[in-house]
Amino acid sequence: MDNLGPQEAGKATSVGTGAHAASAQPGFVGIALAAVLTFALAQGSWQWFATYIGVTLLVVVFSFYRPPMRMPDLRSSYVPNLLAYSLVVGLCVAIMLAPMLQRWAWLFPMTGTRKQCHELGTYESLRVEASLTNLTHRDGAALAYAQDIHRHDAVADCLASTTTLWLPVYGAGAALLVGLGAWLFDRTRLRRETAVGARST
Repeated sequence: MDNLGPQEAGKATSVGTGAHAASAQPGFVGIALAAVLTFALAQGSWQWFATYIGVTLLVVVFSFYRPPMRMPDLRSSYVPNLLAYSLVVGLCVAIMLAPMLQRWAWLFPMTGTRKQCHELGTYESLRVEASLTNLTHRDGAALAYAQDIHRHDAVADCLASTTTLWLPVYGAGAALLVGLGAWLFDRTRLRRETAVGARST
């Protein structure tokens, strides 16, 4: 086995890290595409399955990929790789939070919108009642059930549309936190390595 000096070892580490990053790119791009497709194909109300998909993608990201590390020979690619990593994680977080934002007022108040959506649900219930008045004397329970279903769907779709409009803000906020955390961690790592190198010399 050949003995490598400090400079050669550093170059080998940089090349190895670059090769690993290059080999990981297709898988990471696949995760990003899966998240984007989930976002694009979501129709109507956000369901809890979106949370399951978001959590699954986050587990895959954190299990198989690491934030990029700044190396002497890879400075030019550090910022784009960190930005890509942060944005993908932020997108997964947004998909995970979507059903919660739609349903939990304490997490996403949108007070005026929630009131308007409930009024829209009441209107939809009245519209169904007016269109199915002939069922009143036949099956009142069926009419009440149809009213509840249409009211629920109208409110859910209204809240979902507003939630979707604000999801990029939550995703961008999560991406900013992830990117800042990764940058601070990498900066601390470099300081420790510099301090250790100074002590050894």
